[in-house]
Amino acid sequence: MIKDLVSSPSRPARATATALLALMIASPVFAWEPSKPVEFVIPAGTGGGADQMARLIQGIVVKHALMKESLIVVNKSGGAGAEGFMAIKEAKGDPHKIIITLSNLFTTPLATGVPFNWKEMTPVAMLALDQFVLWTNADEPYKSASEYIAAVKAAGPSKFKMGGTGSKQEDQIITVAIEKATGTKFIYVPFKGGGEVAVQLVGGHVNSTVNNPIEAVAQWRAGKLRAQCVFDQERMPFKAKVTETQSWNDIPTCKEAGVPIDYTMLRGIFMPPGVTPDQLAFYVDLLNKVRATPEWKDFIEKGAFNATYMTGAPFTKWLEGAEATHRALMTEAGFLAK
Repeated sequence: MIKDLVSSPSRPARATATALLALMIASPVFAWEPSKPVEFVIPAGTGGGADQMARLIQGIVVKHALMKESLIVVNKSGGAGAEGFMAIKEAKGDPHKIIITLSNLFTTPLATGVPFNWKEMTPVAMLALDQFVLWTNADEPYKSASEYIAAVKAAGPSKFKMGGTGSKQEDQIITVAIEKATGTKFIYVPFKGGGEVAVQLVGGHVNSTVNNPIEAVAQWRAGKLRAQCVFDQERMPFKAKVTETQSWNDIPTCKEAGVPIDYTMLRGIFMPPGVTPDQLAFYVDLLNKVRATPEWKDFIEKGAFNATYMTGAPFTKWLEGAEATHRALMTEAGFLAK
């Protein structure tokens, strides 16, 4: 970049753009800002999508000096994330704690009966929606999702293993939906995080997974996994090659592949209840600055995220709808706490 600024004939334009970016991420004077390190809770294990996104945000904040205080990442995955959610619920009025959420925001209280609801936290922003991909081991012969499902059917009930993160959460909900839509029956094998799920599939300990793109992209790029289909209504828009032959856009939707299911997952940020509007505004502004960086934009493309962003009333309305959807899915799957 420095060489470009020196040698390029469009130096004034480049300098102006650089100055504008600096203004965007400069720290303005806030009515409130953190006065001590901020705990950034991940209600999931290490290596998964939420963990990777939280640690990227932490790195961007440090690199661009977006906060005067430190952002300290802490994994609290106990009880399918209930440990993390309860920690935020109980930190009423404490603006020095934030949490990254996934759909266990809805599934954990429904499945376990833990006394928690997302309305007992303060919504900050939806950062993105995460995709789910049906993955198989590249050493197996299945060239499409329909071929794989046919093999599962031919083997008979509970012969094939589907690996996923946690029990009665997103991965198992999708697995049950596949079973109902295709007349198959898997042995569902839960693991602590998406990173471990991908490793288990590479090792041949399970036959398939429904991992997020970012959780399995390294193994896909290395030729160890095959991406069969994405559980969304449209193909992912990213056309740069990830493997030698495929981009994210080359992966068909599961509906195209004969598995009529779609499901996307929240990646959002919340604060404890009882915080002030000024405290909330600080974090909304912080996340907007994070999203403006090239590191974030690169992460969104490499992880094949749906880049939908929401704050305020639209985010709250979306959360209400997502809660109702998950309640319906989990009722149908028989996953509600007794």
